Amino acid sequence: MLPIAITLGDVAGIGPEVVRKALRSGKLDRRFHYEVILGERAPRVTPGNVSRTAALFALESLEAATDGCLRGDYAALVTGPVHKAGLKLAGFHFPGQTEWLAHRTCTRRFAMMLTGGNLRVTLVTTHLPLRLVSGQLTRARVRDTIGLTHEWLLKFGIRKPRILVAALNPHGGVPAEEGREERTIIRPAVHDAQERWGGGIDGPFSPDHVFWMAHHGKADAVVCMYHDQGLIPLKMLAFEKGVNLTLGLPIIRTSPDHGTAYDIAGKNKANPESMIEAINLAAKLATRPR
Repeated sequence: MLPIAITLGDVAGIGPEVVRKALRSGKLDRRFHYEVILGERAPRVTPGNVSRTAALFALESLEAATDGCLRGDYAALVTGPVHKAGLKLAGFHFPGQTEWLAHRTCTRRFAMMLTGGNLRVTLVTTHLPLRLVSGQLTRARVRDTIGLTHEWLLKFGIRKPRILVAALNPHGGVPAEEGREERTIIRPAVHDAQERWGGGIDGPFSPDHVFWMAHHGKADAVVCMYHDQGLIPLKMLAFEKGVNLTLGLPIIRTSPDHGTAYDIAGKNKANPESMIEAINLAAKLATRPR
């Protein structure tokens, strides 16, 4: 099998430590070889400090690994965490690695799915202030996110995906109490998705109820309207084992669901479980038909 590419992310953070610990853990899929991609020689930096040099190295490594995946040299890509302040110093103009990967691969329809424990959540919007979320929701965007979720659940081996869609507003799943977004955007998008992908899709459901339903086995994934709506329950259930999967790319890309953790960088305190889960999910998806 082709190897799986891994980047260290920001070397001033815990990326190198969790990658090293993951590779030495004995918990990785033994069918694959794992190759750490270095854009150039890793720079010497002070752990825990924002560094333009570290950010440039992270971007060079990401570019090399992505291009290798597009050439067919690697089966999948696992990316280490980066620091947004460092990326800004390096002249990086994207919200994060996810958006850069979509740009690099000419992908227009993409989404973030977070997995952890028995919960999967897909985000319609990502790193936005809450006051801007409503303005970014469209019927097409919600429908496409549901579609990407359905497509990737099939790749997980789930033959008949069950997808629940969260409302934006409190009690938004109750027709008499729903807001404008539920009436004009979310409910019509769910209807569109049902017509195209089948009856396993339902919603919108009140946000305070939909995750109880998912946690108790009534869904394979929840489509959420904004970042914290999905991340709070997921991190409550699987803080140290969460994985970010980018849906819609022509390559498989996962990453641990944590940041650079500058406060413990260089102290040998980082937990590698999220990185281990990210690598193993990439391996699992790489063995399935694309």
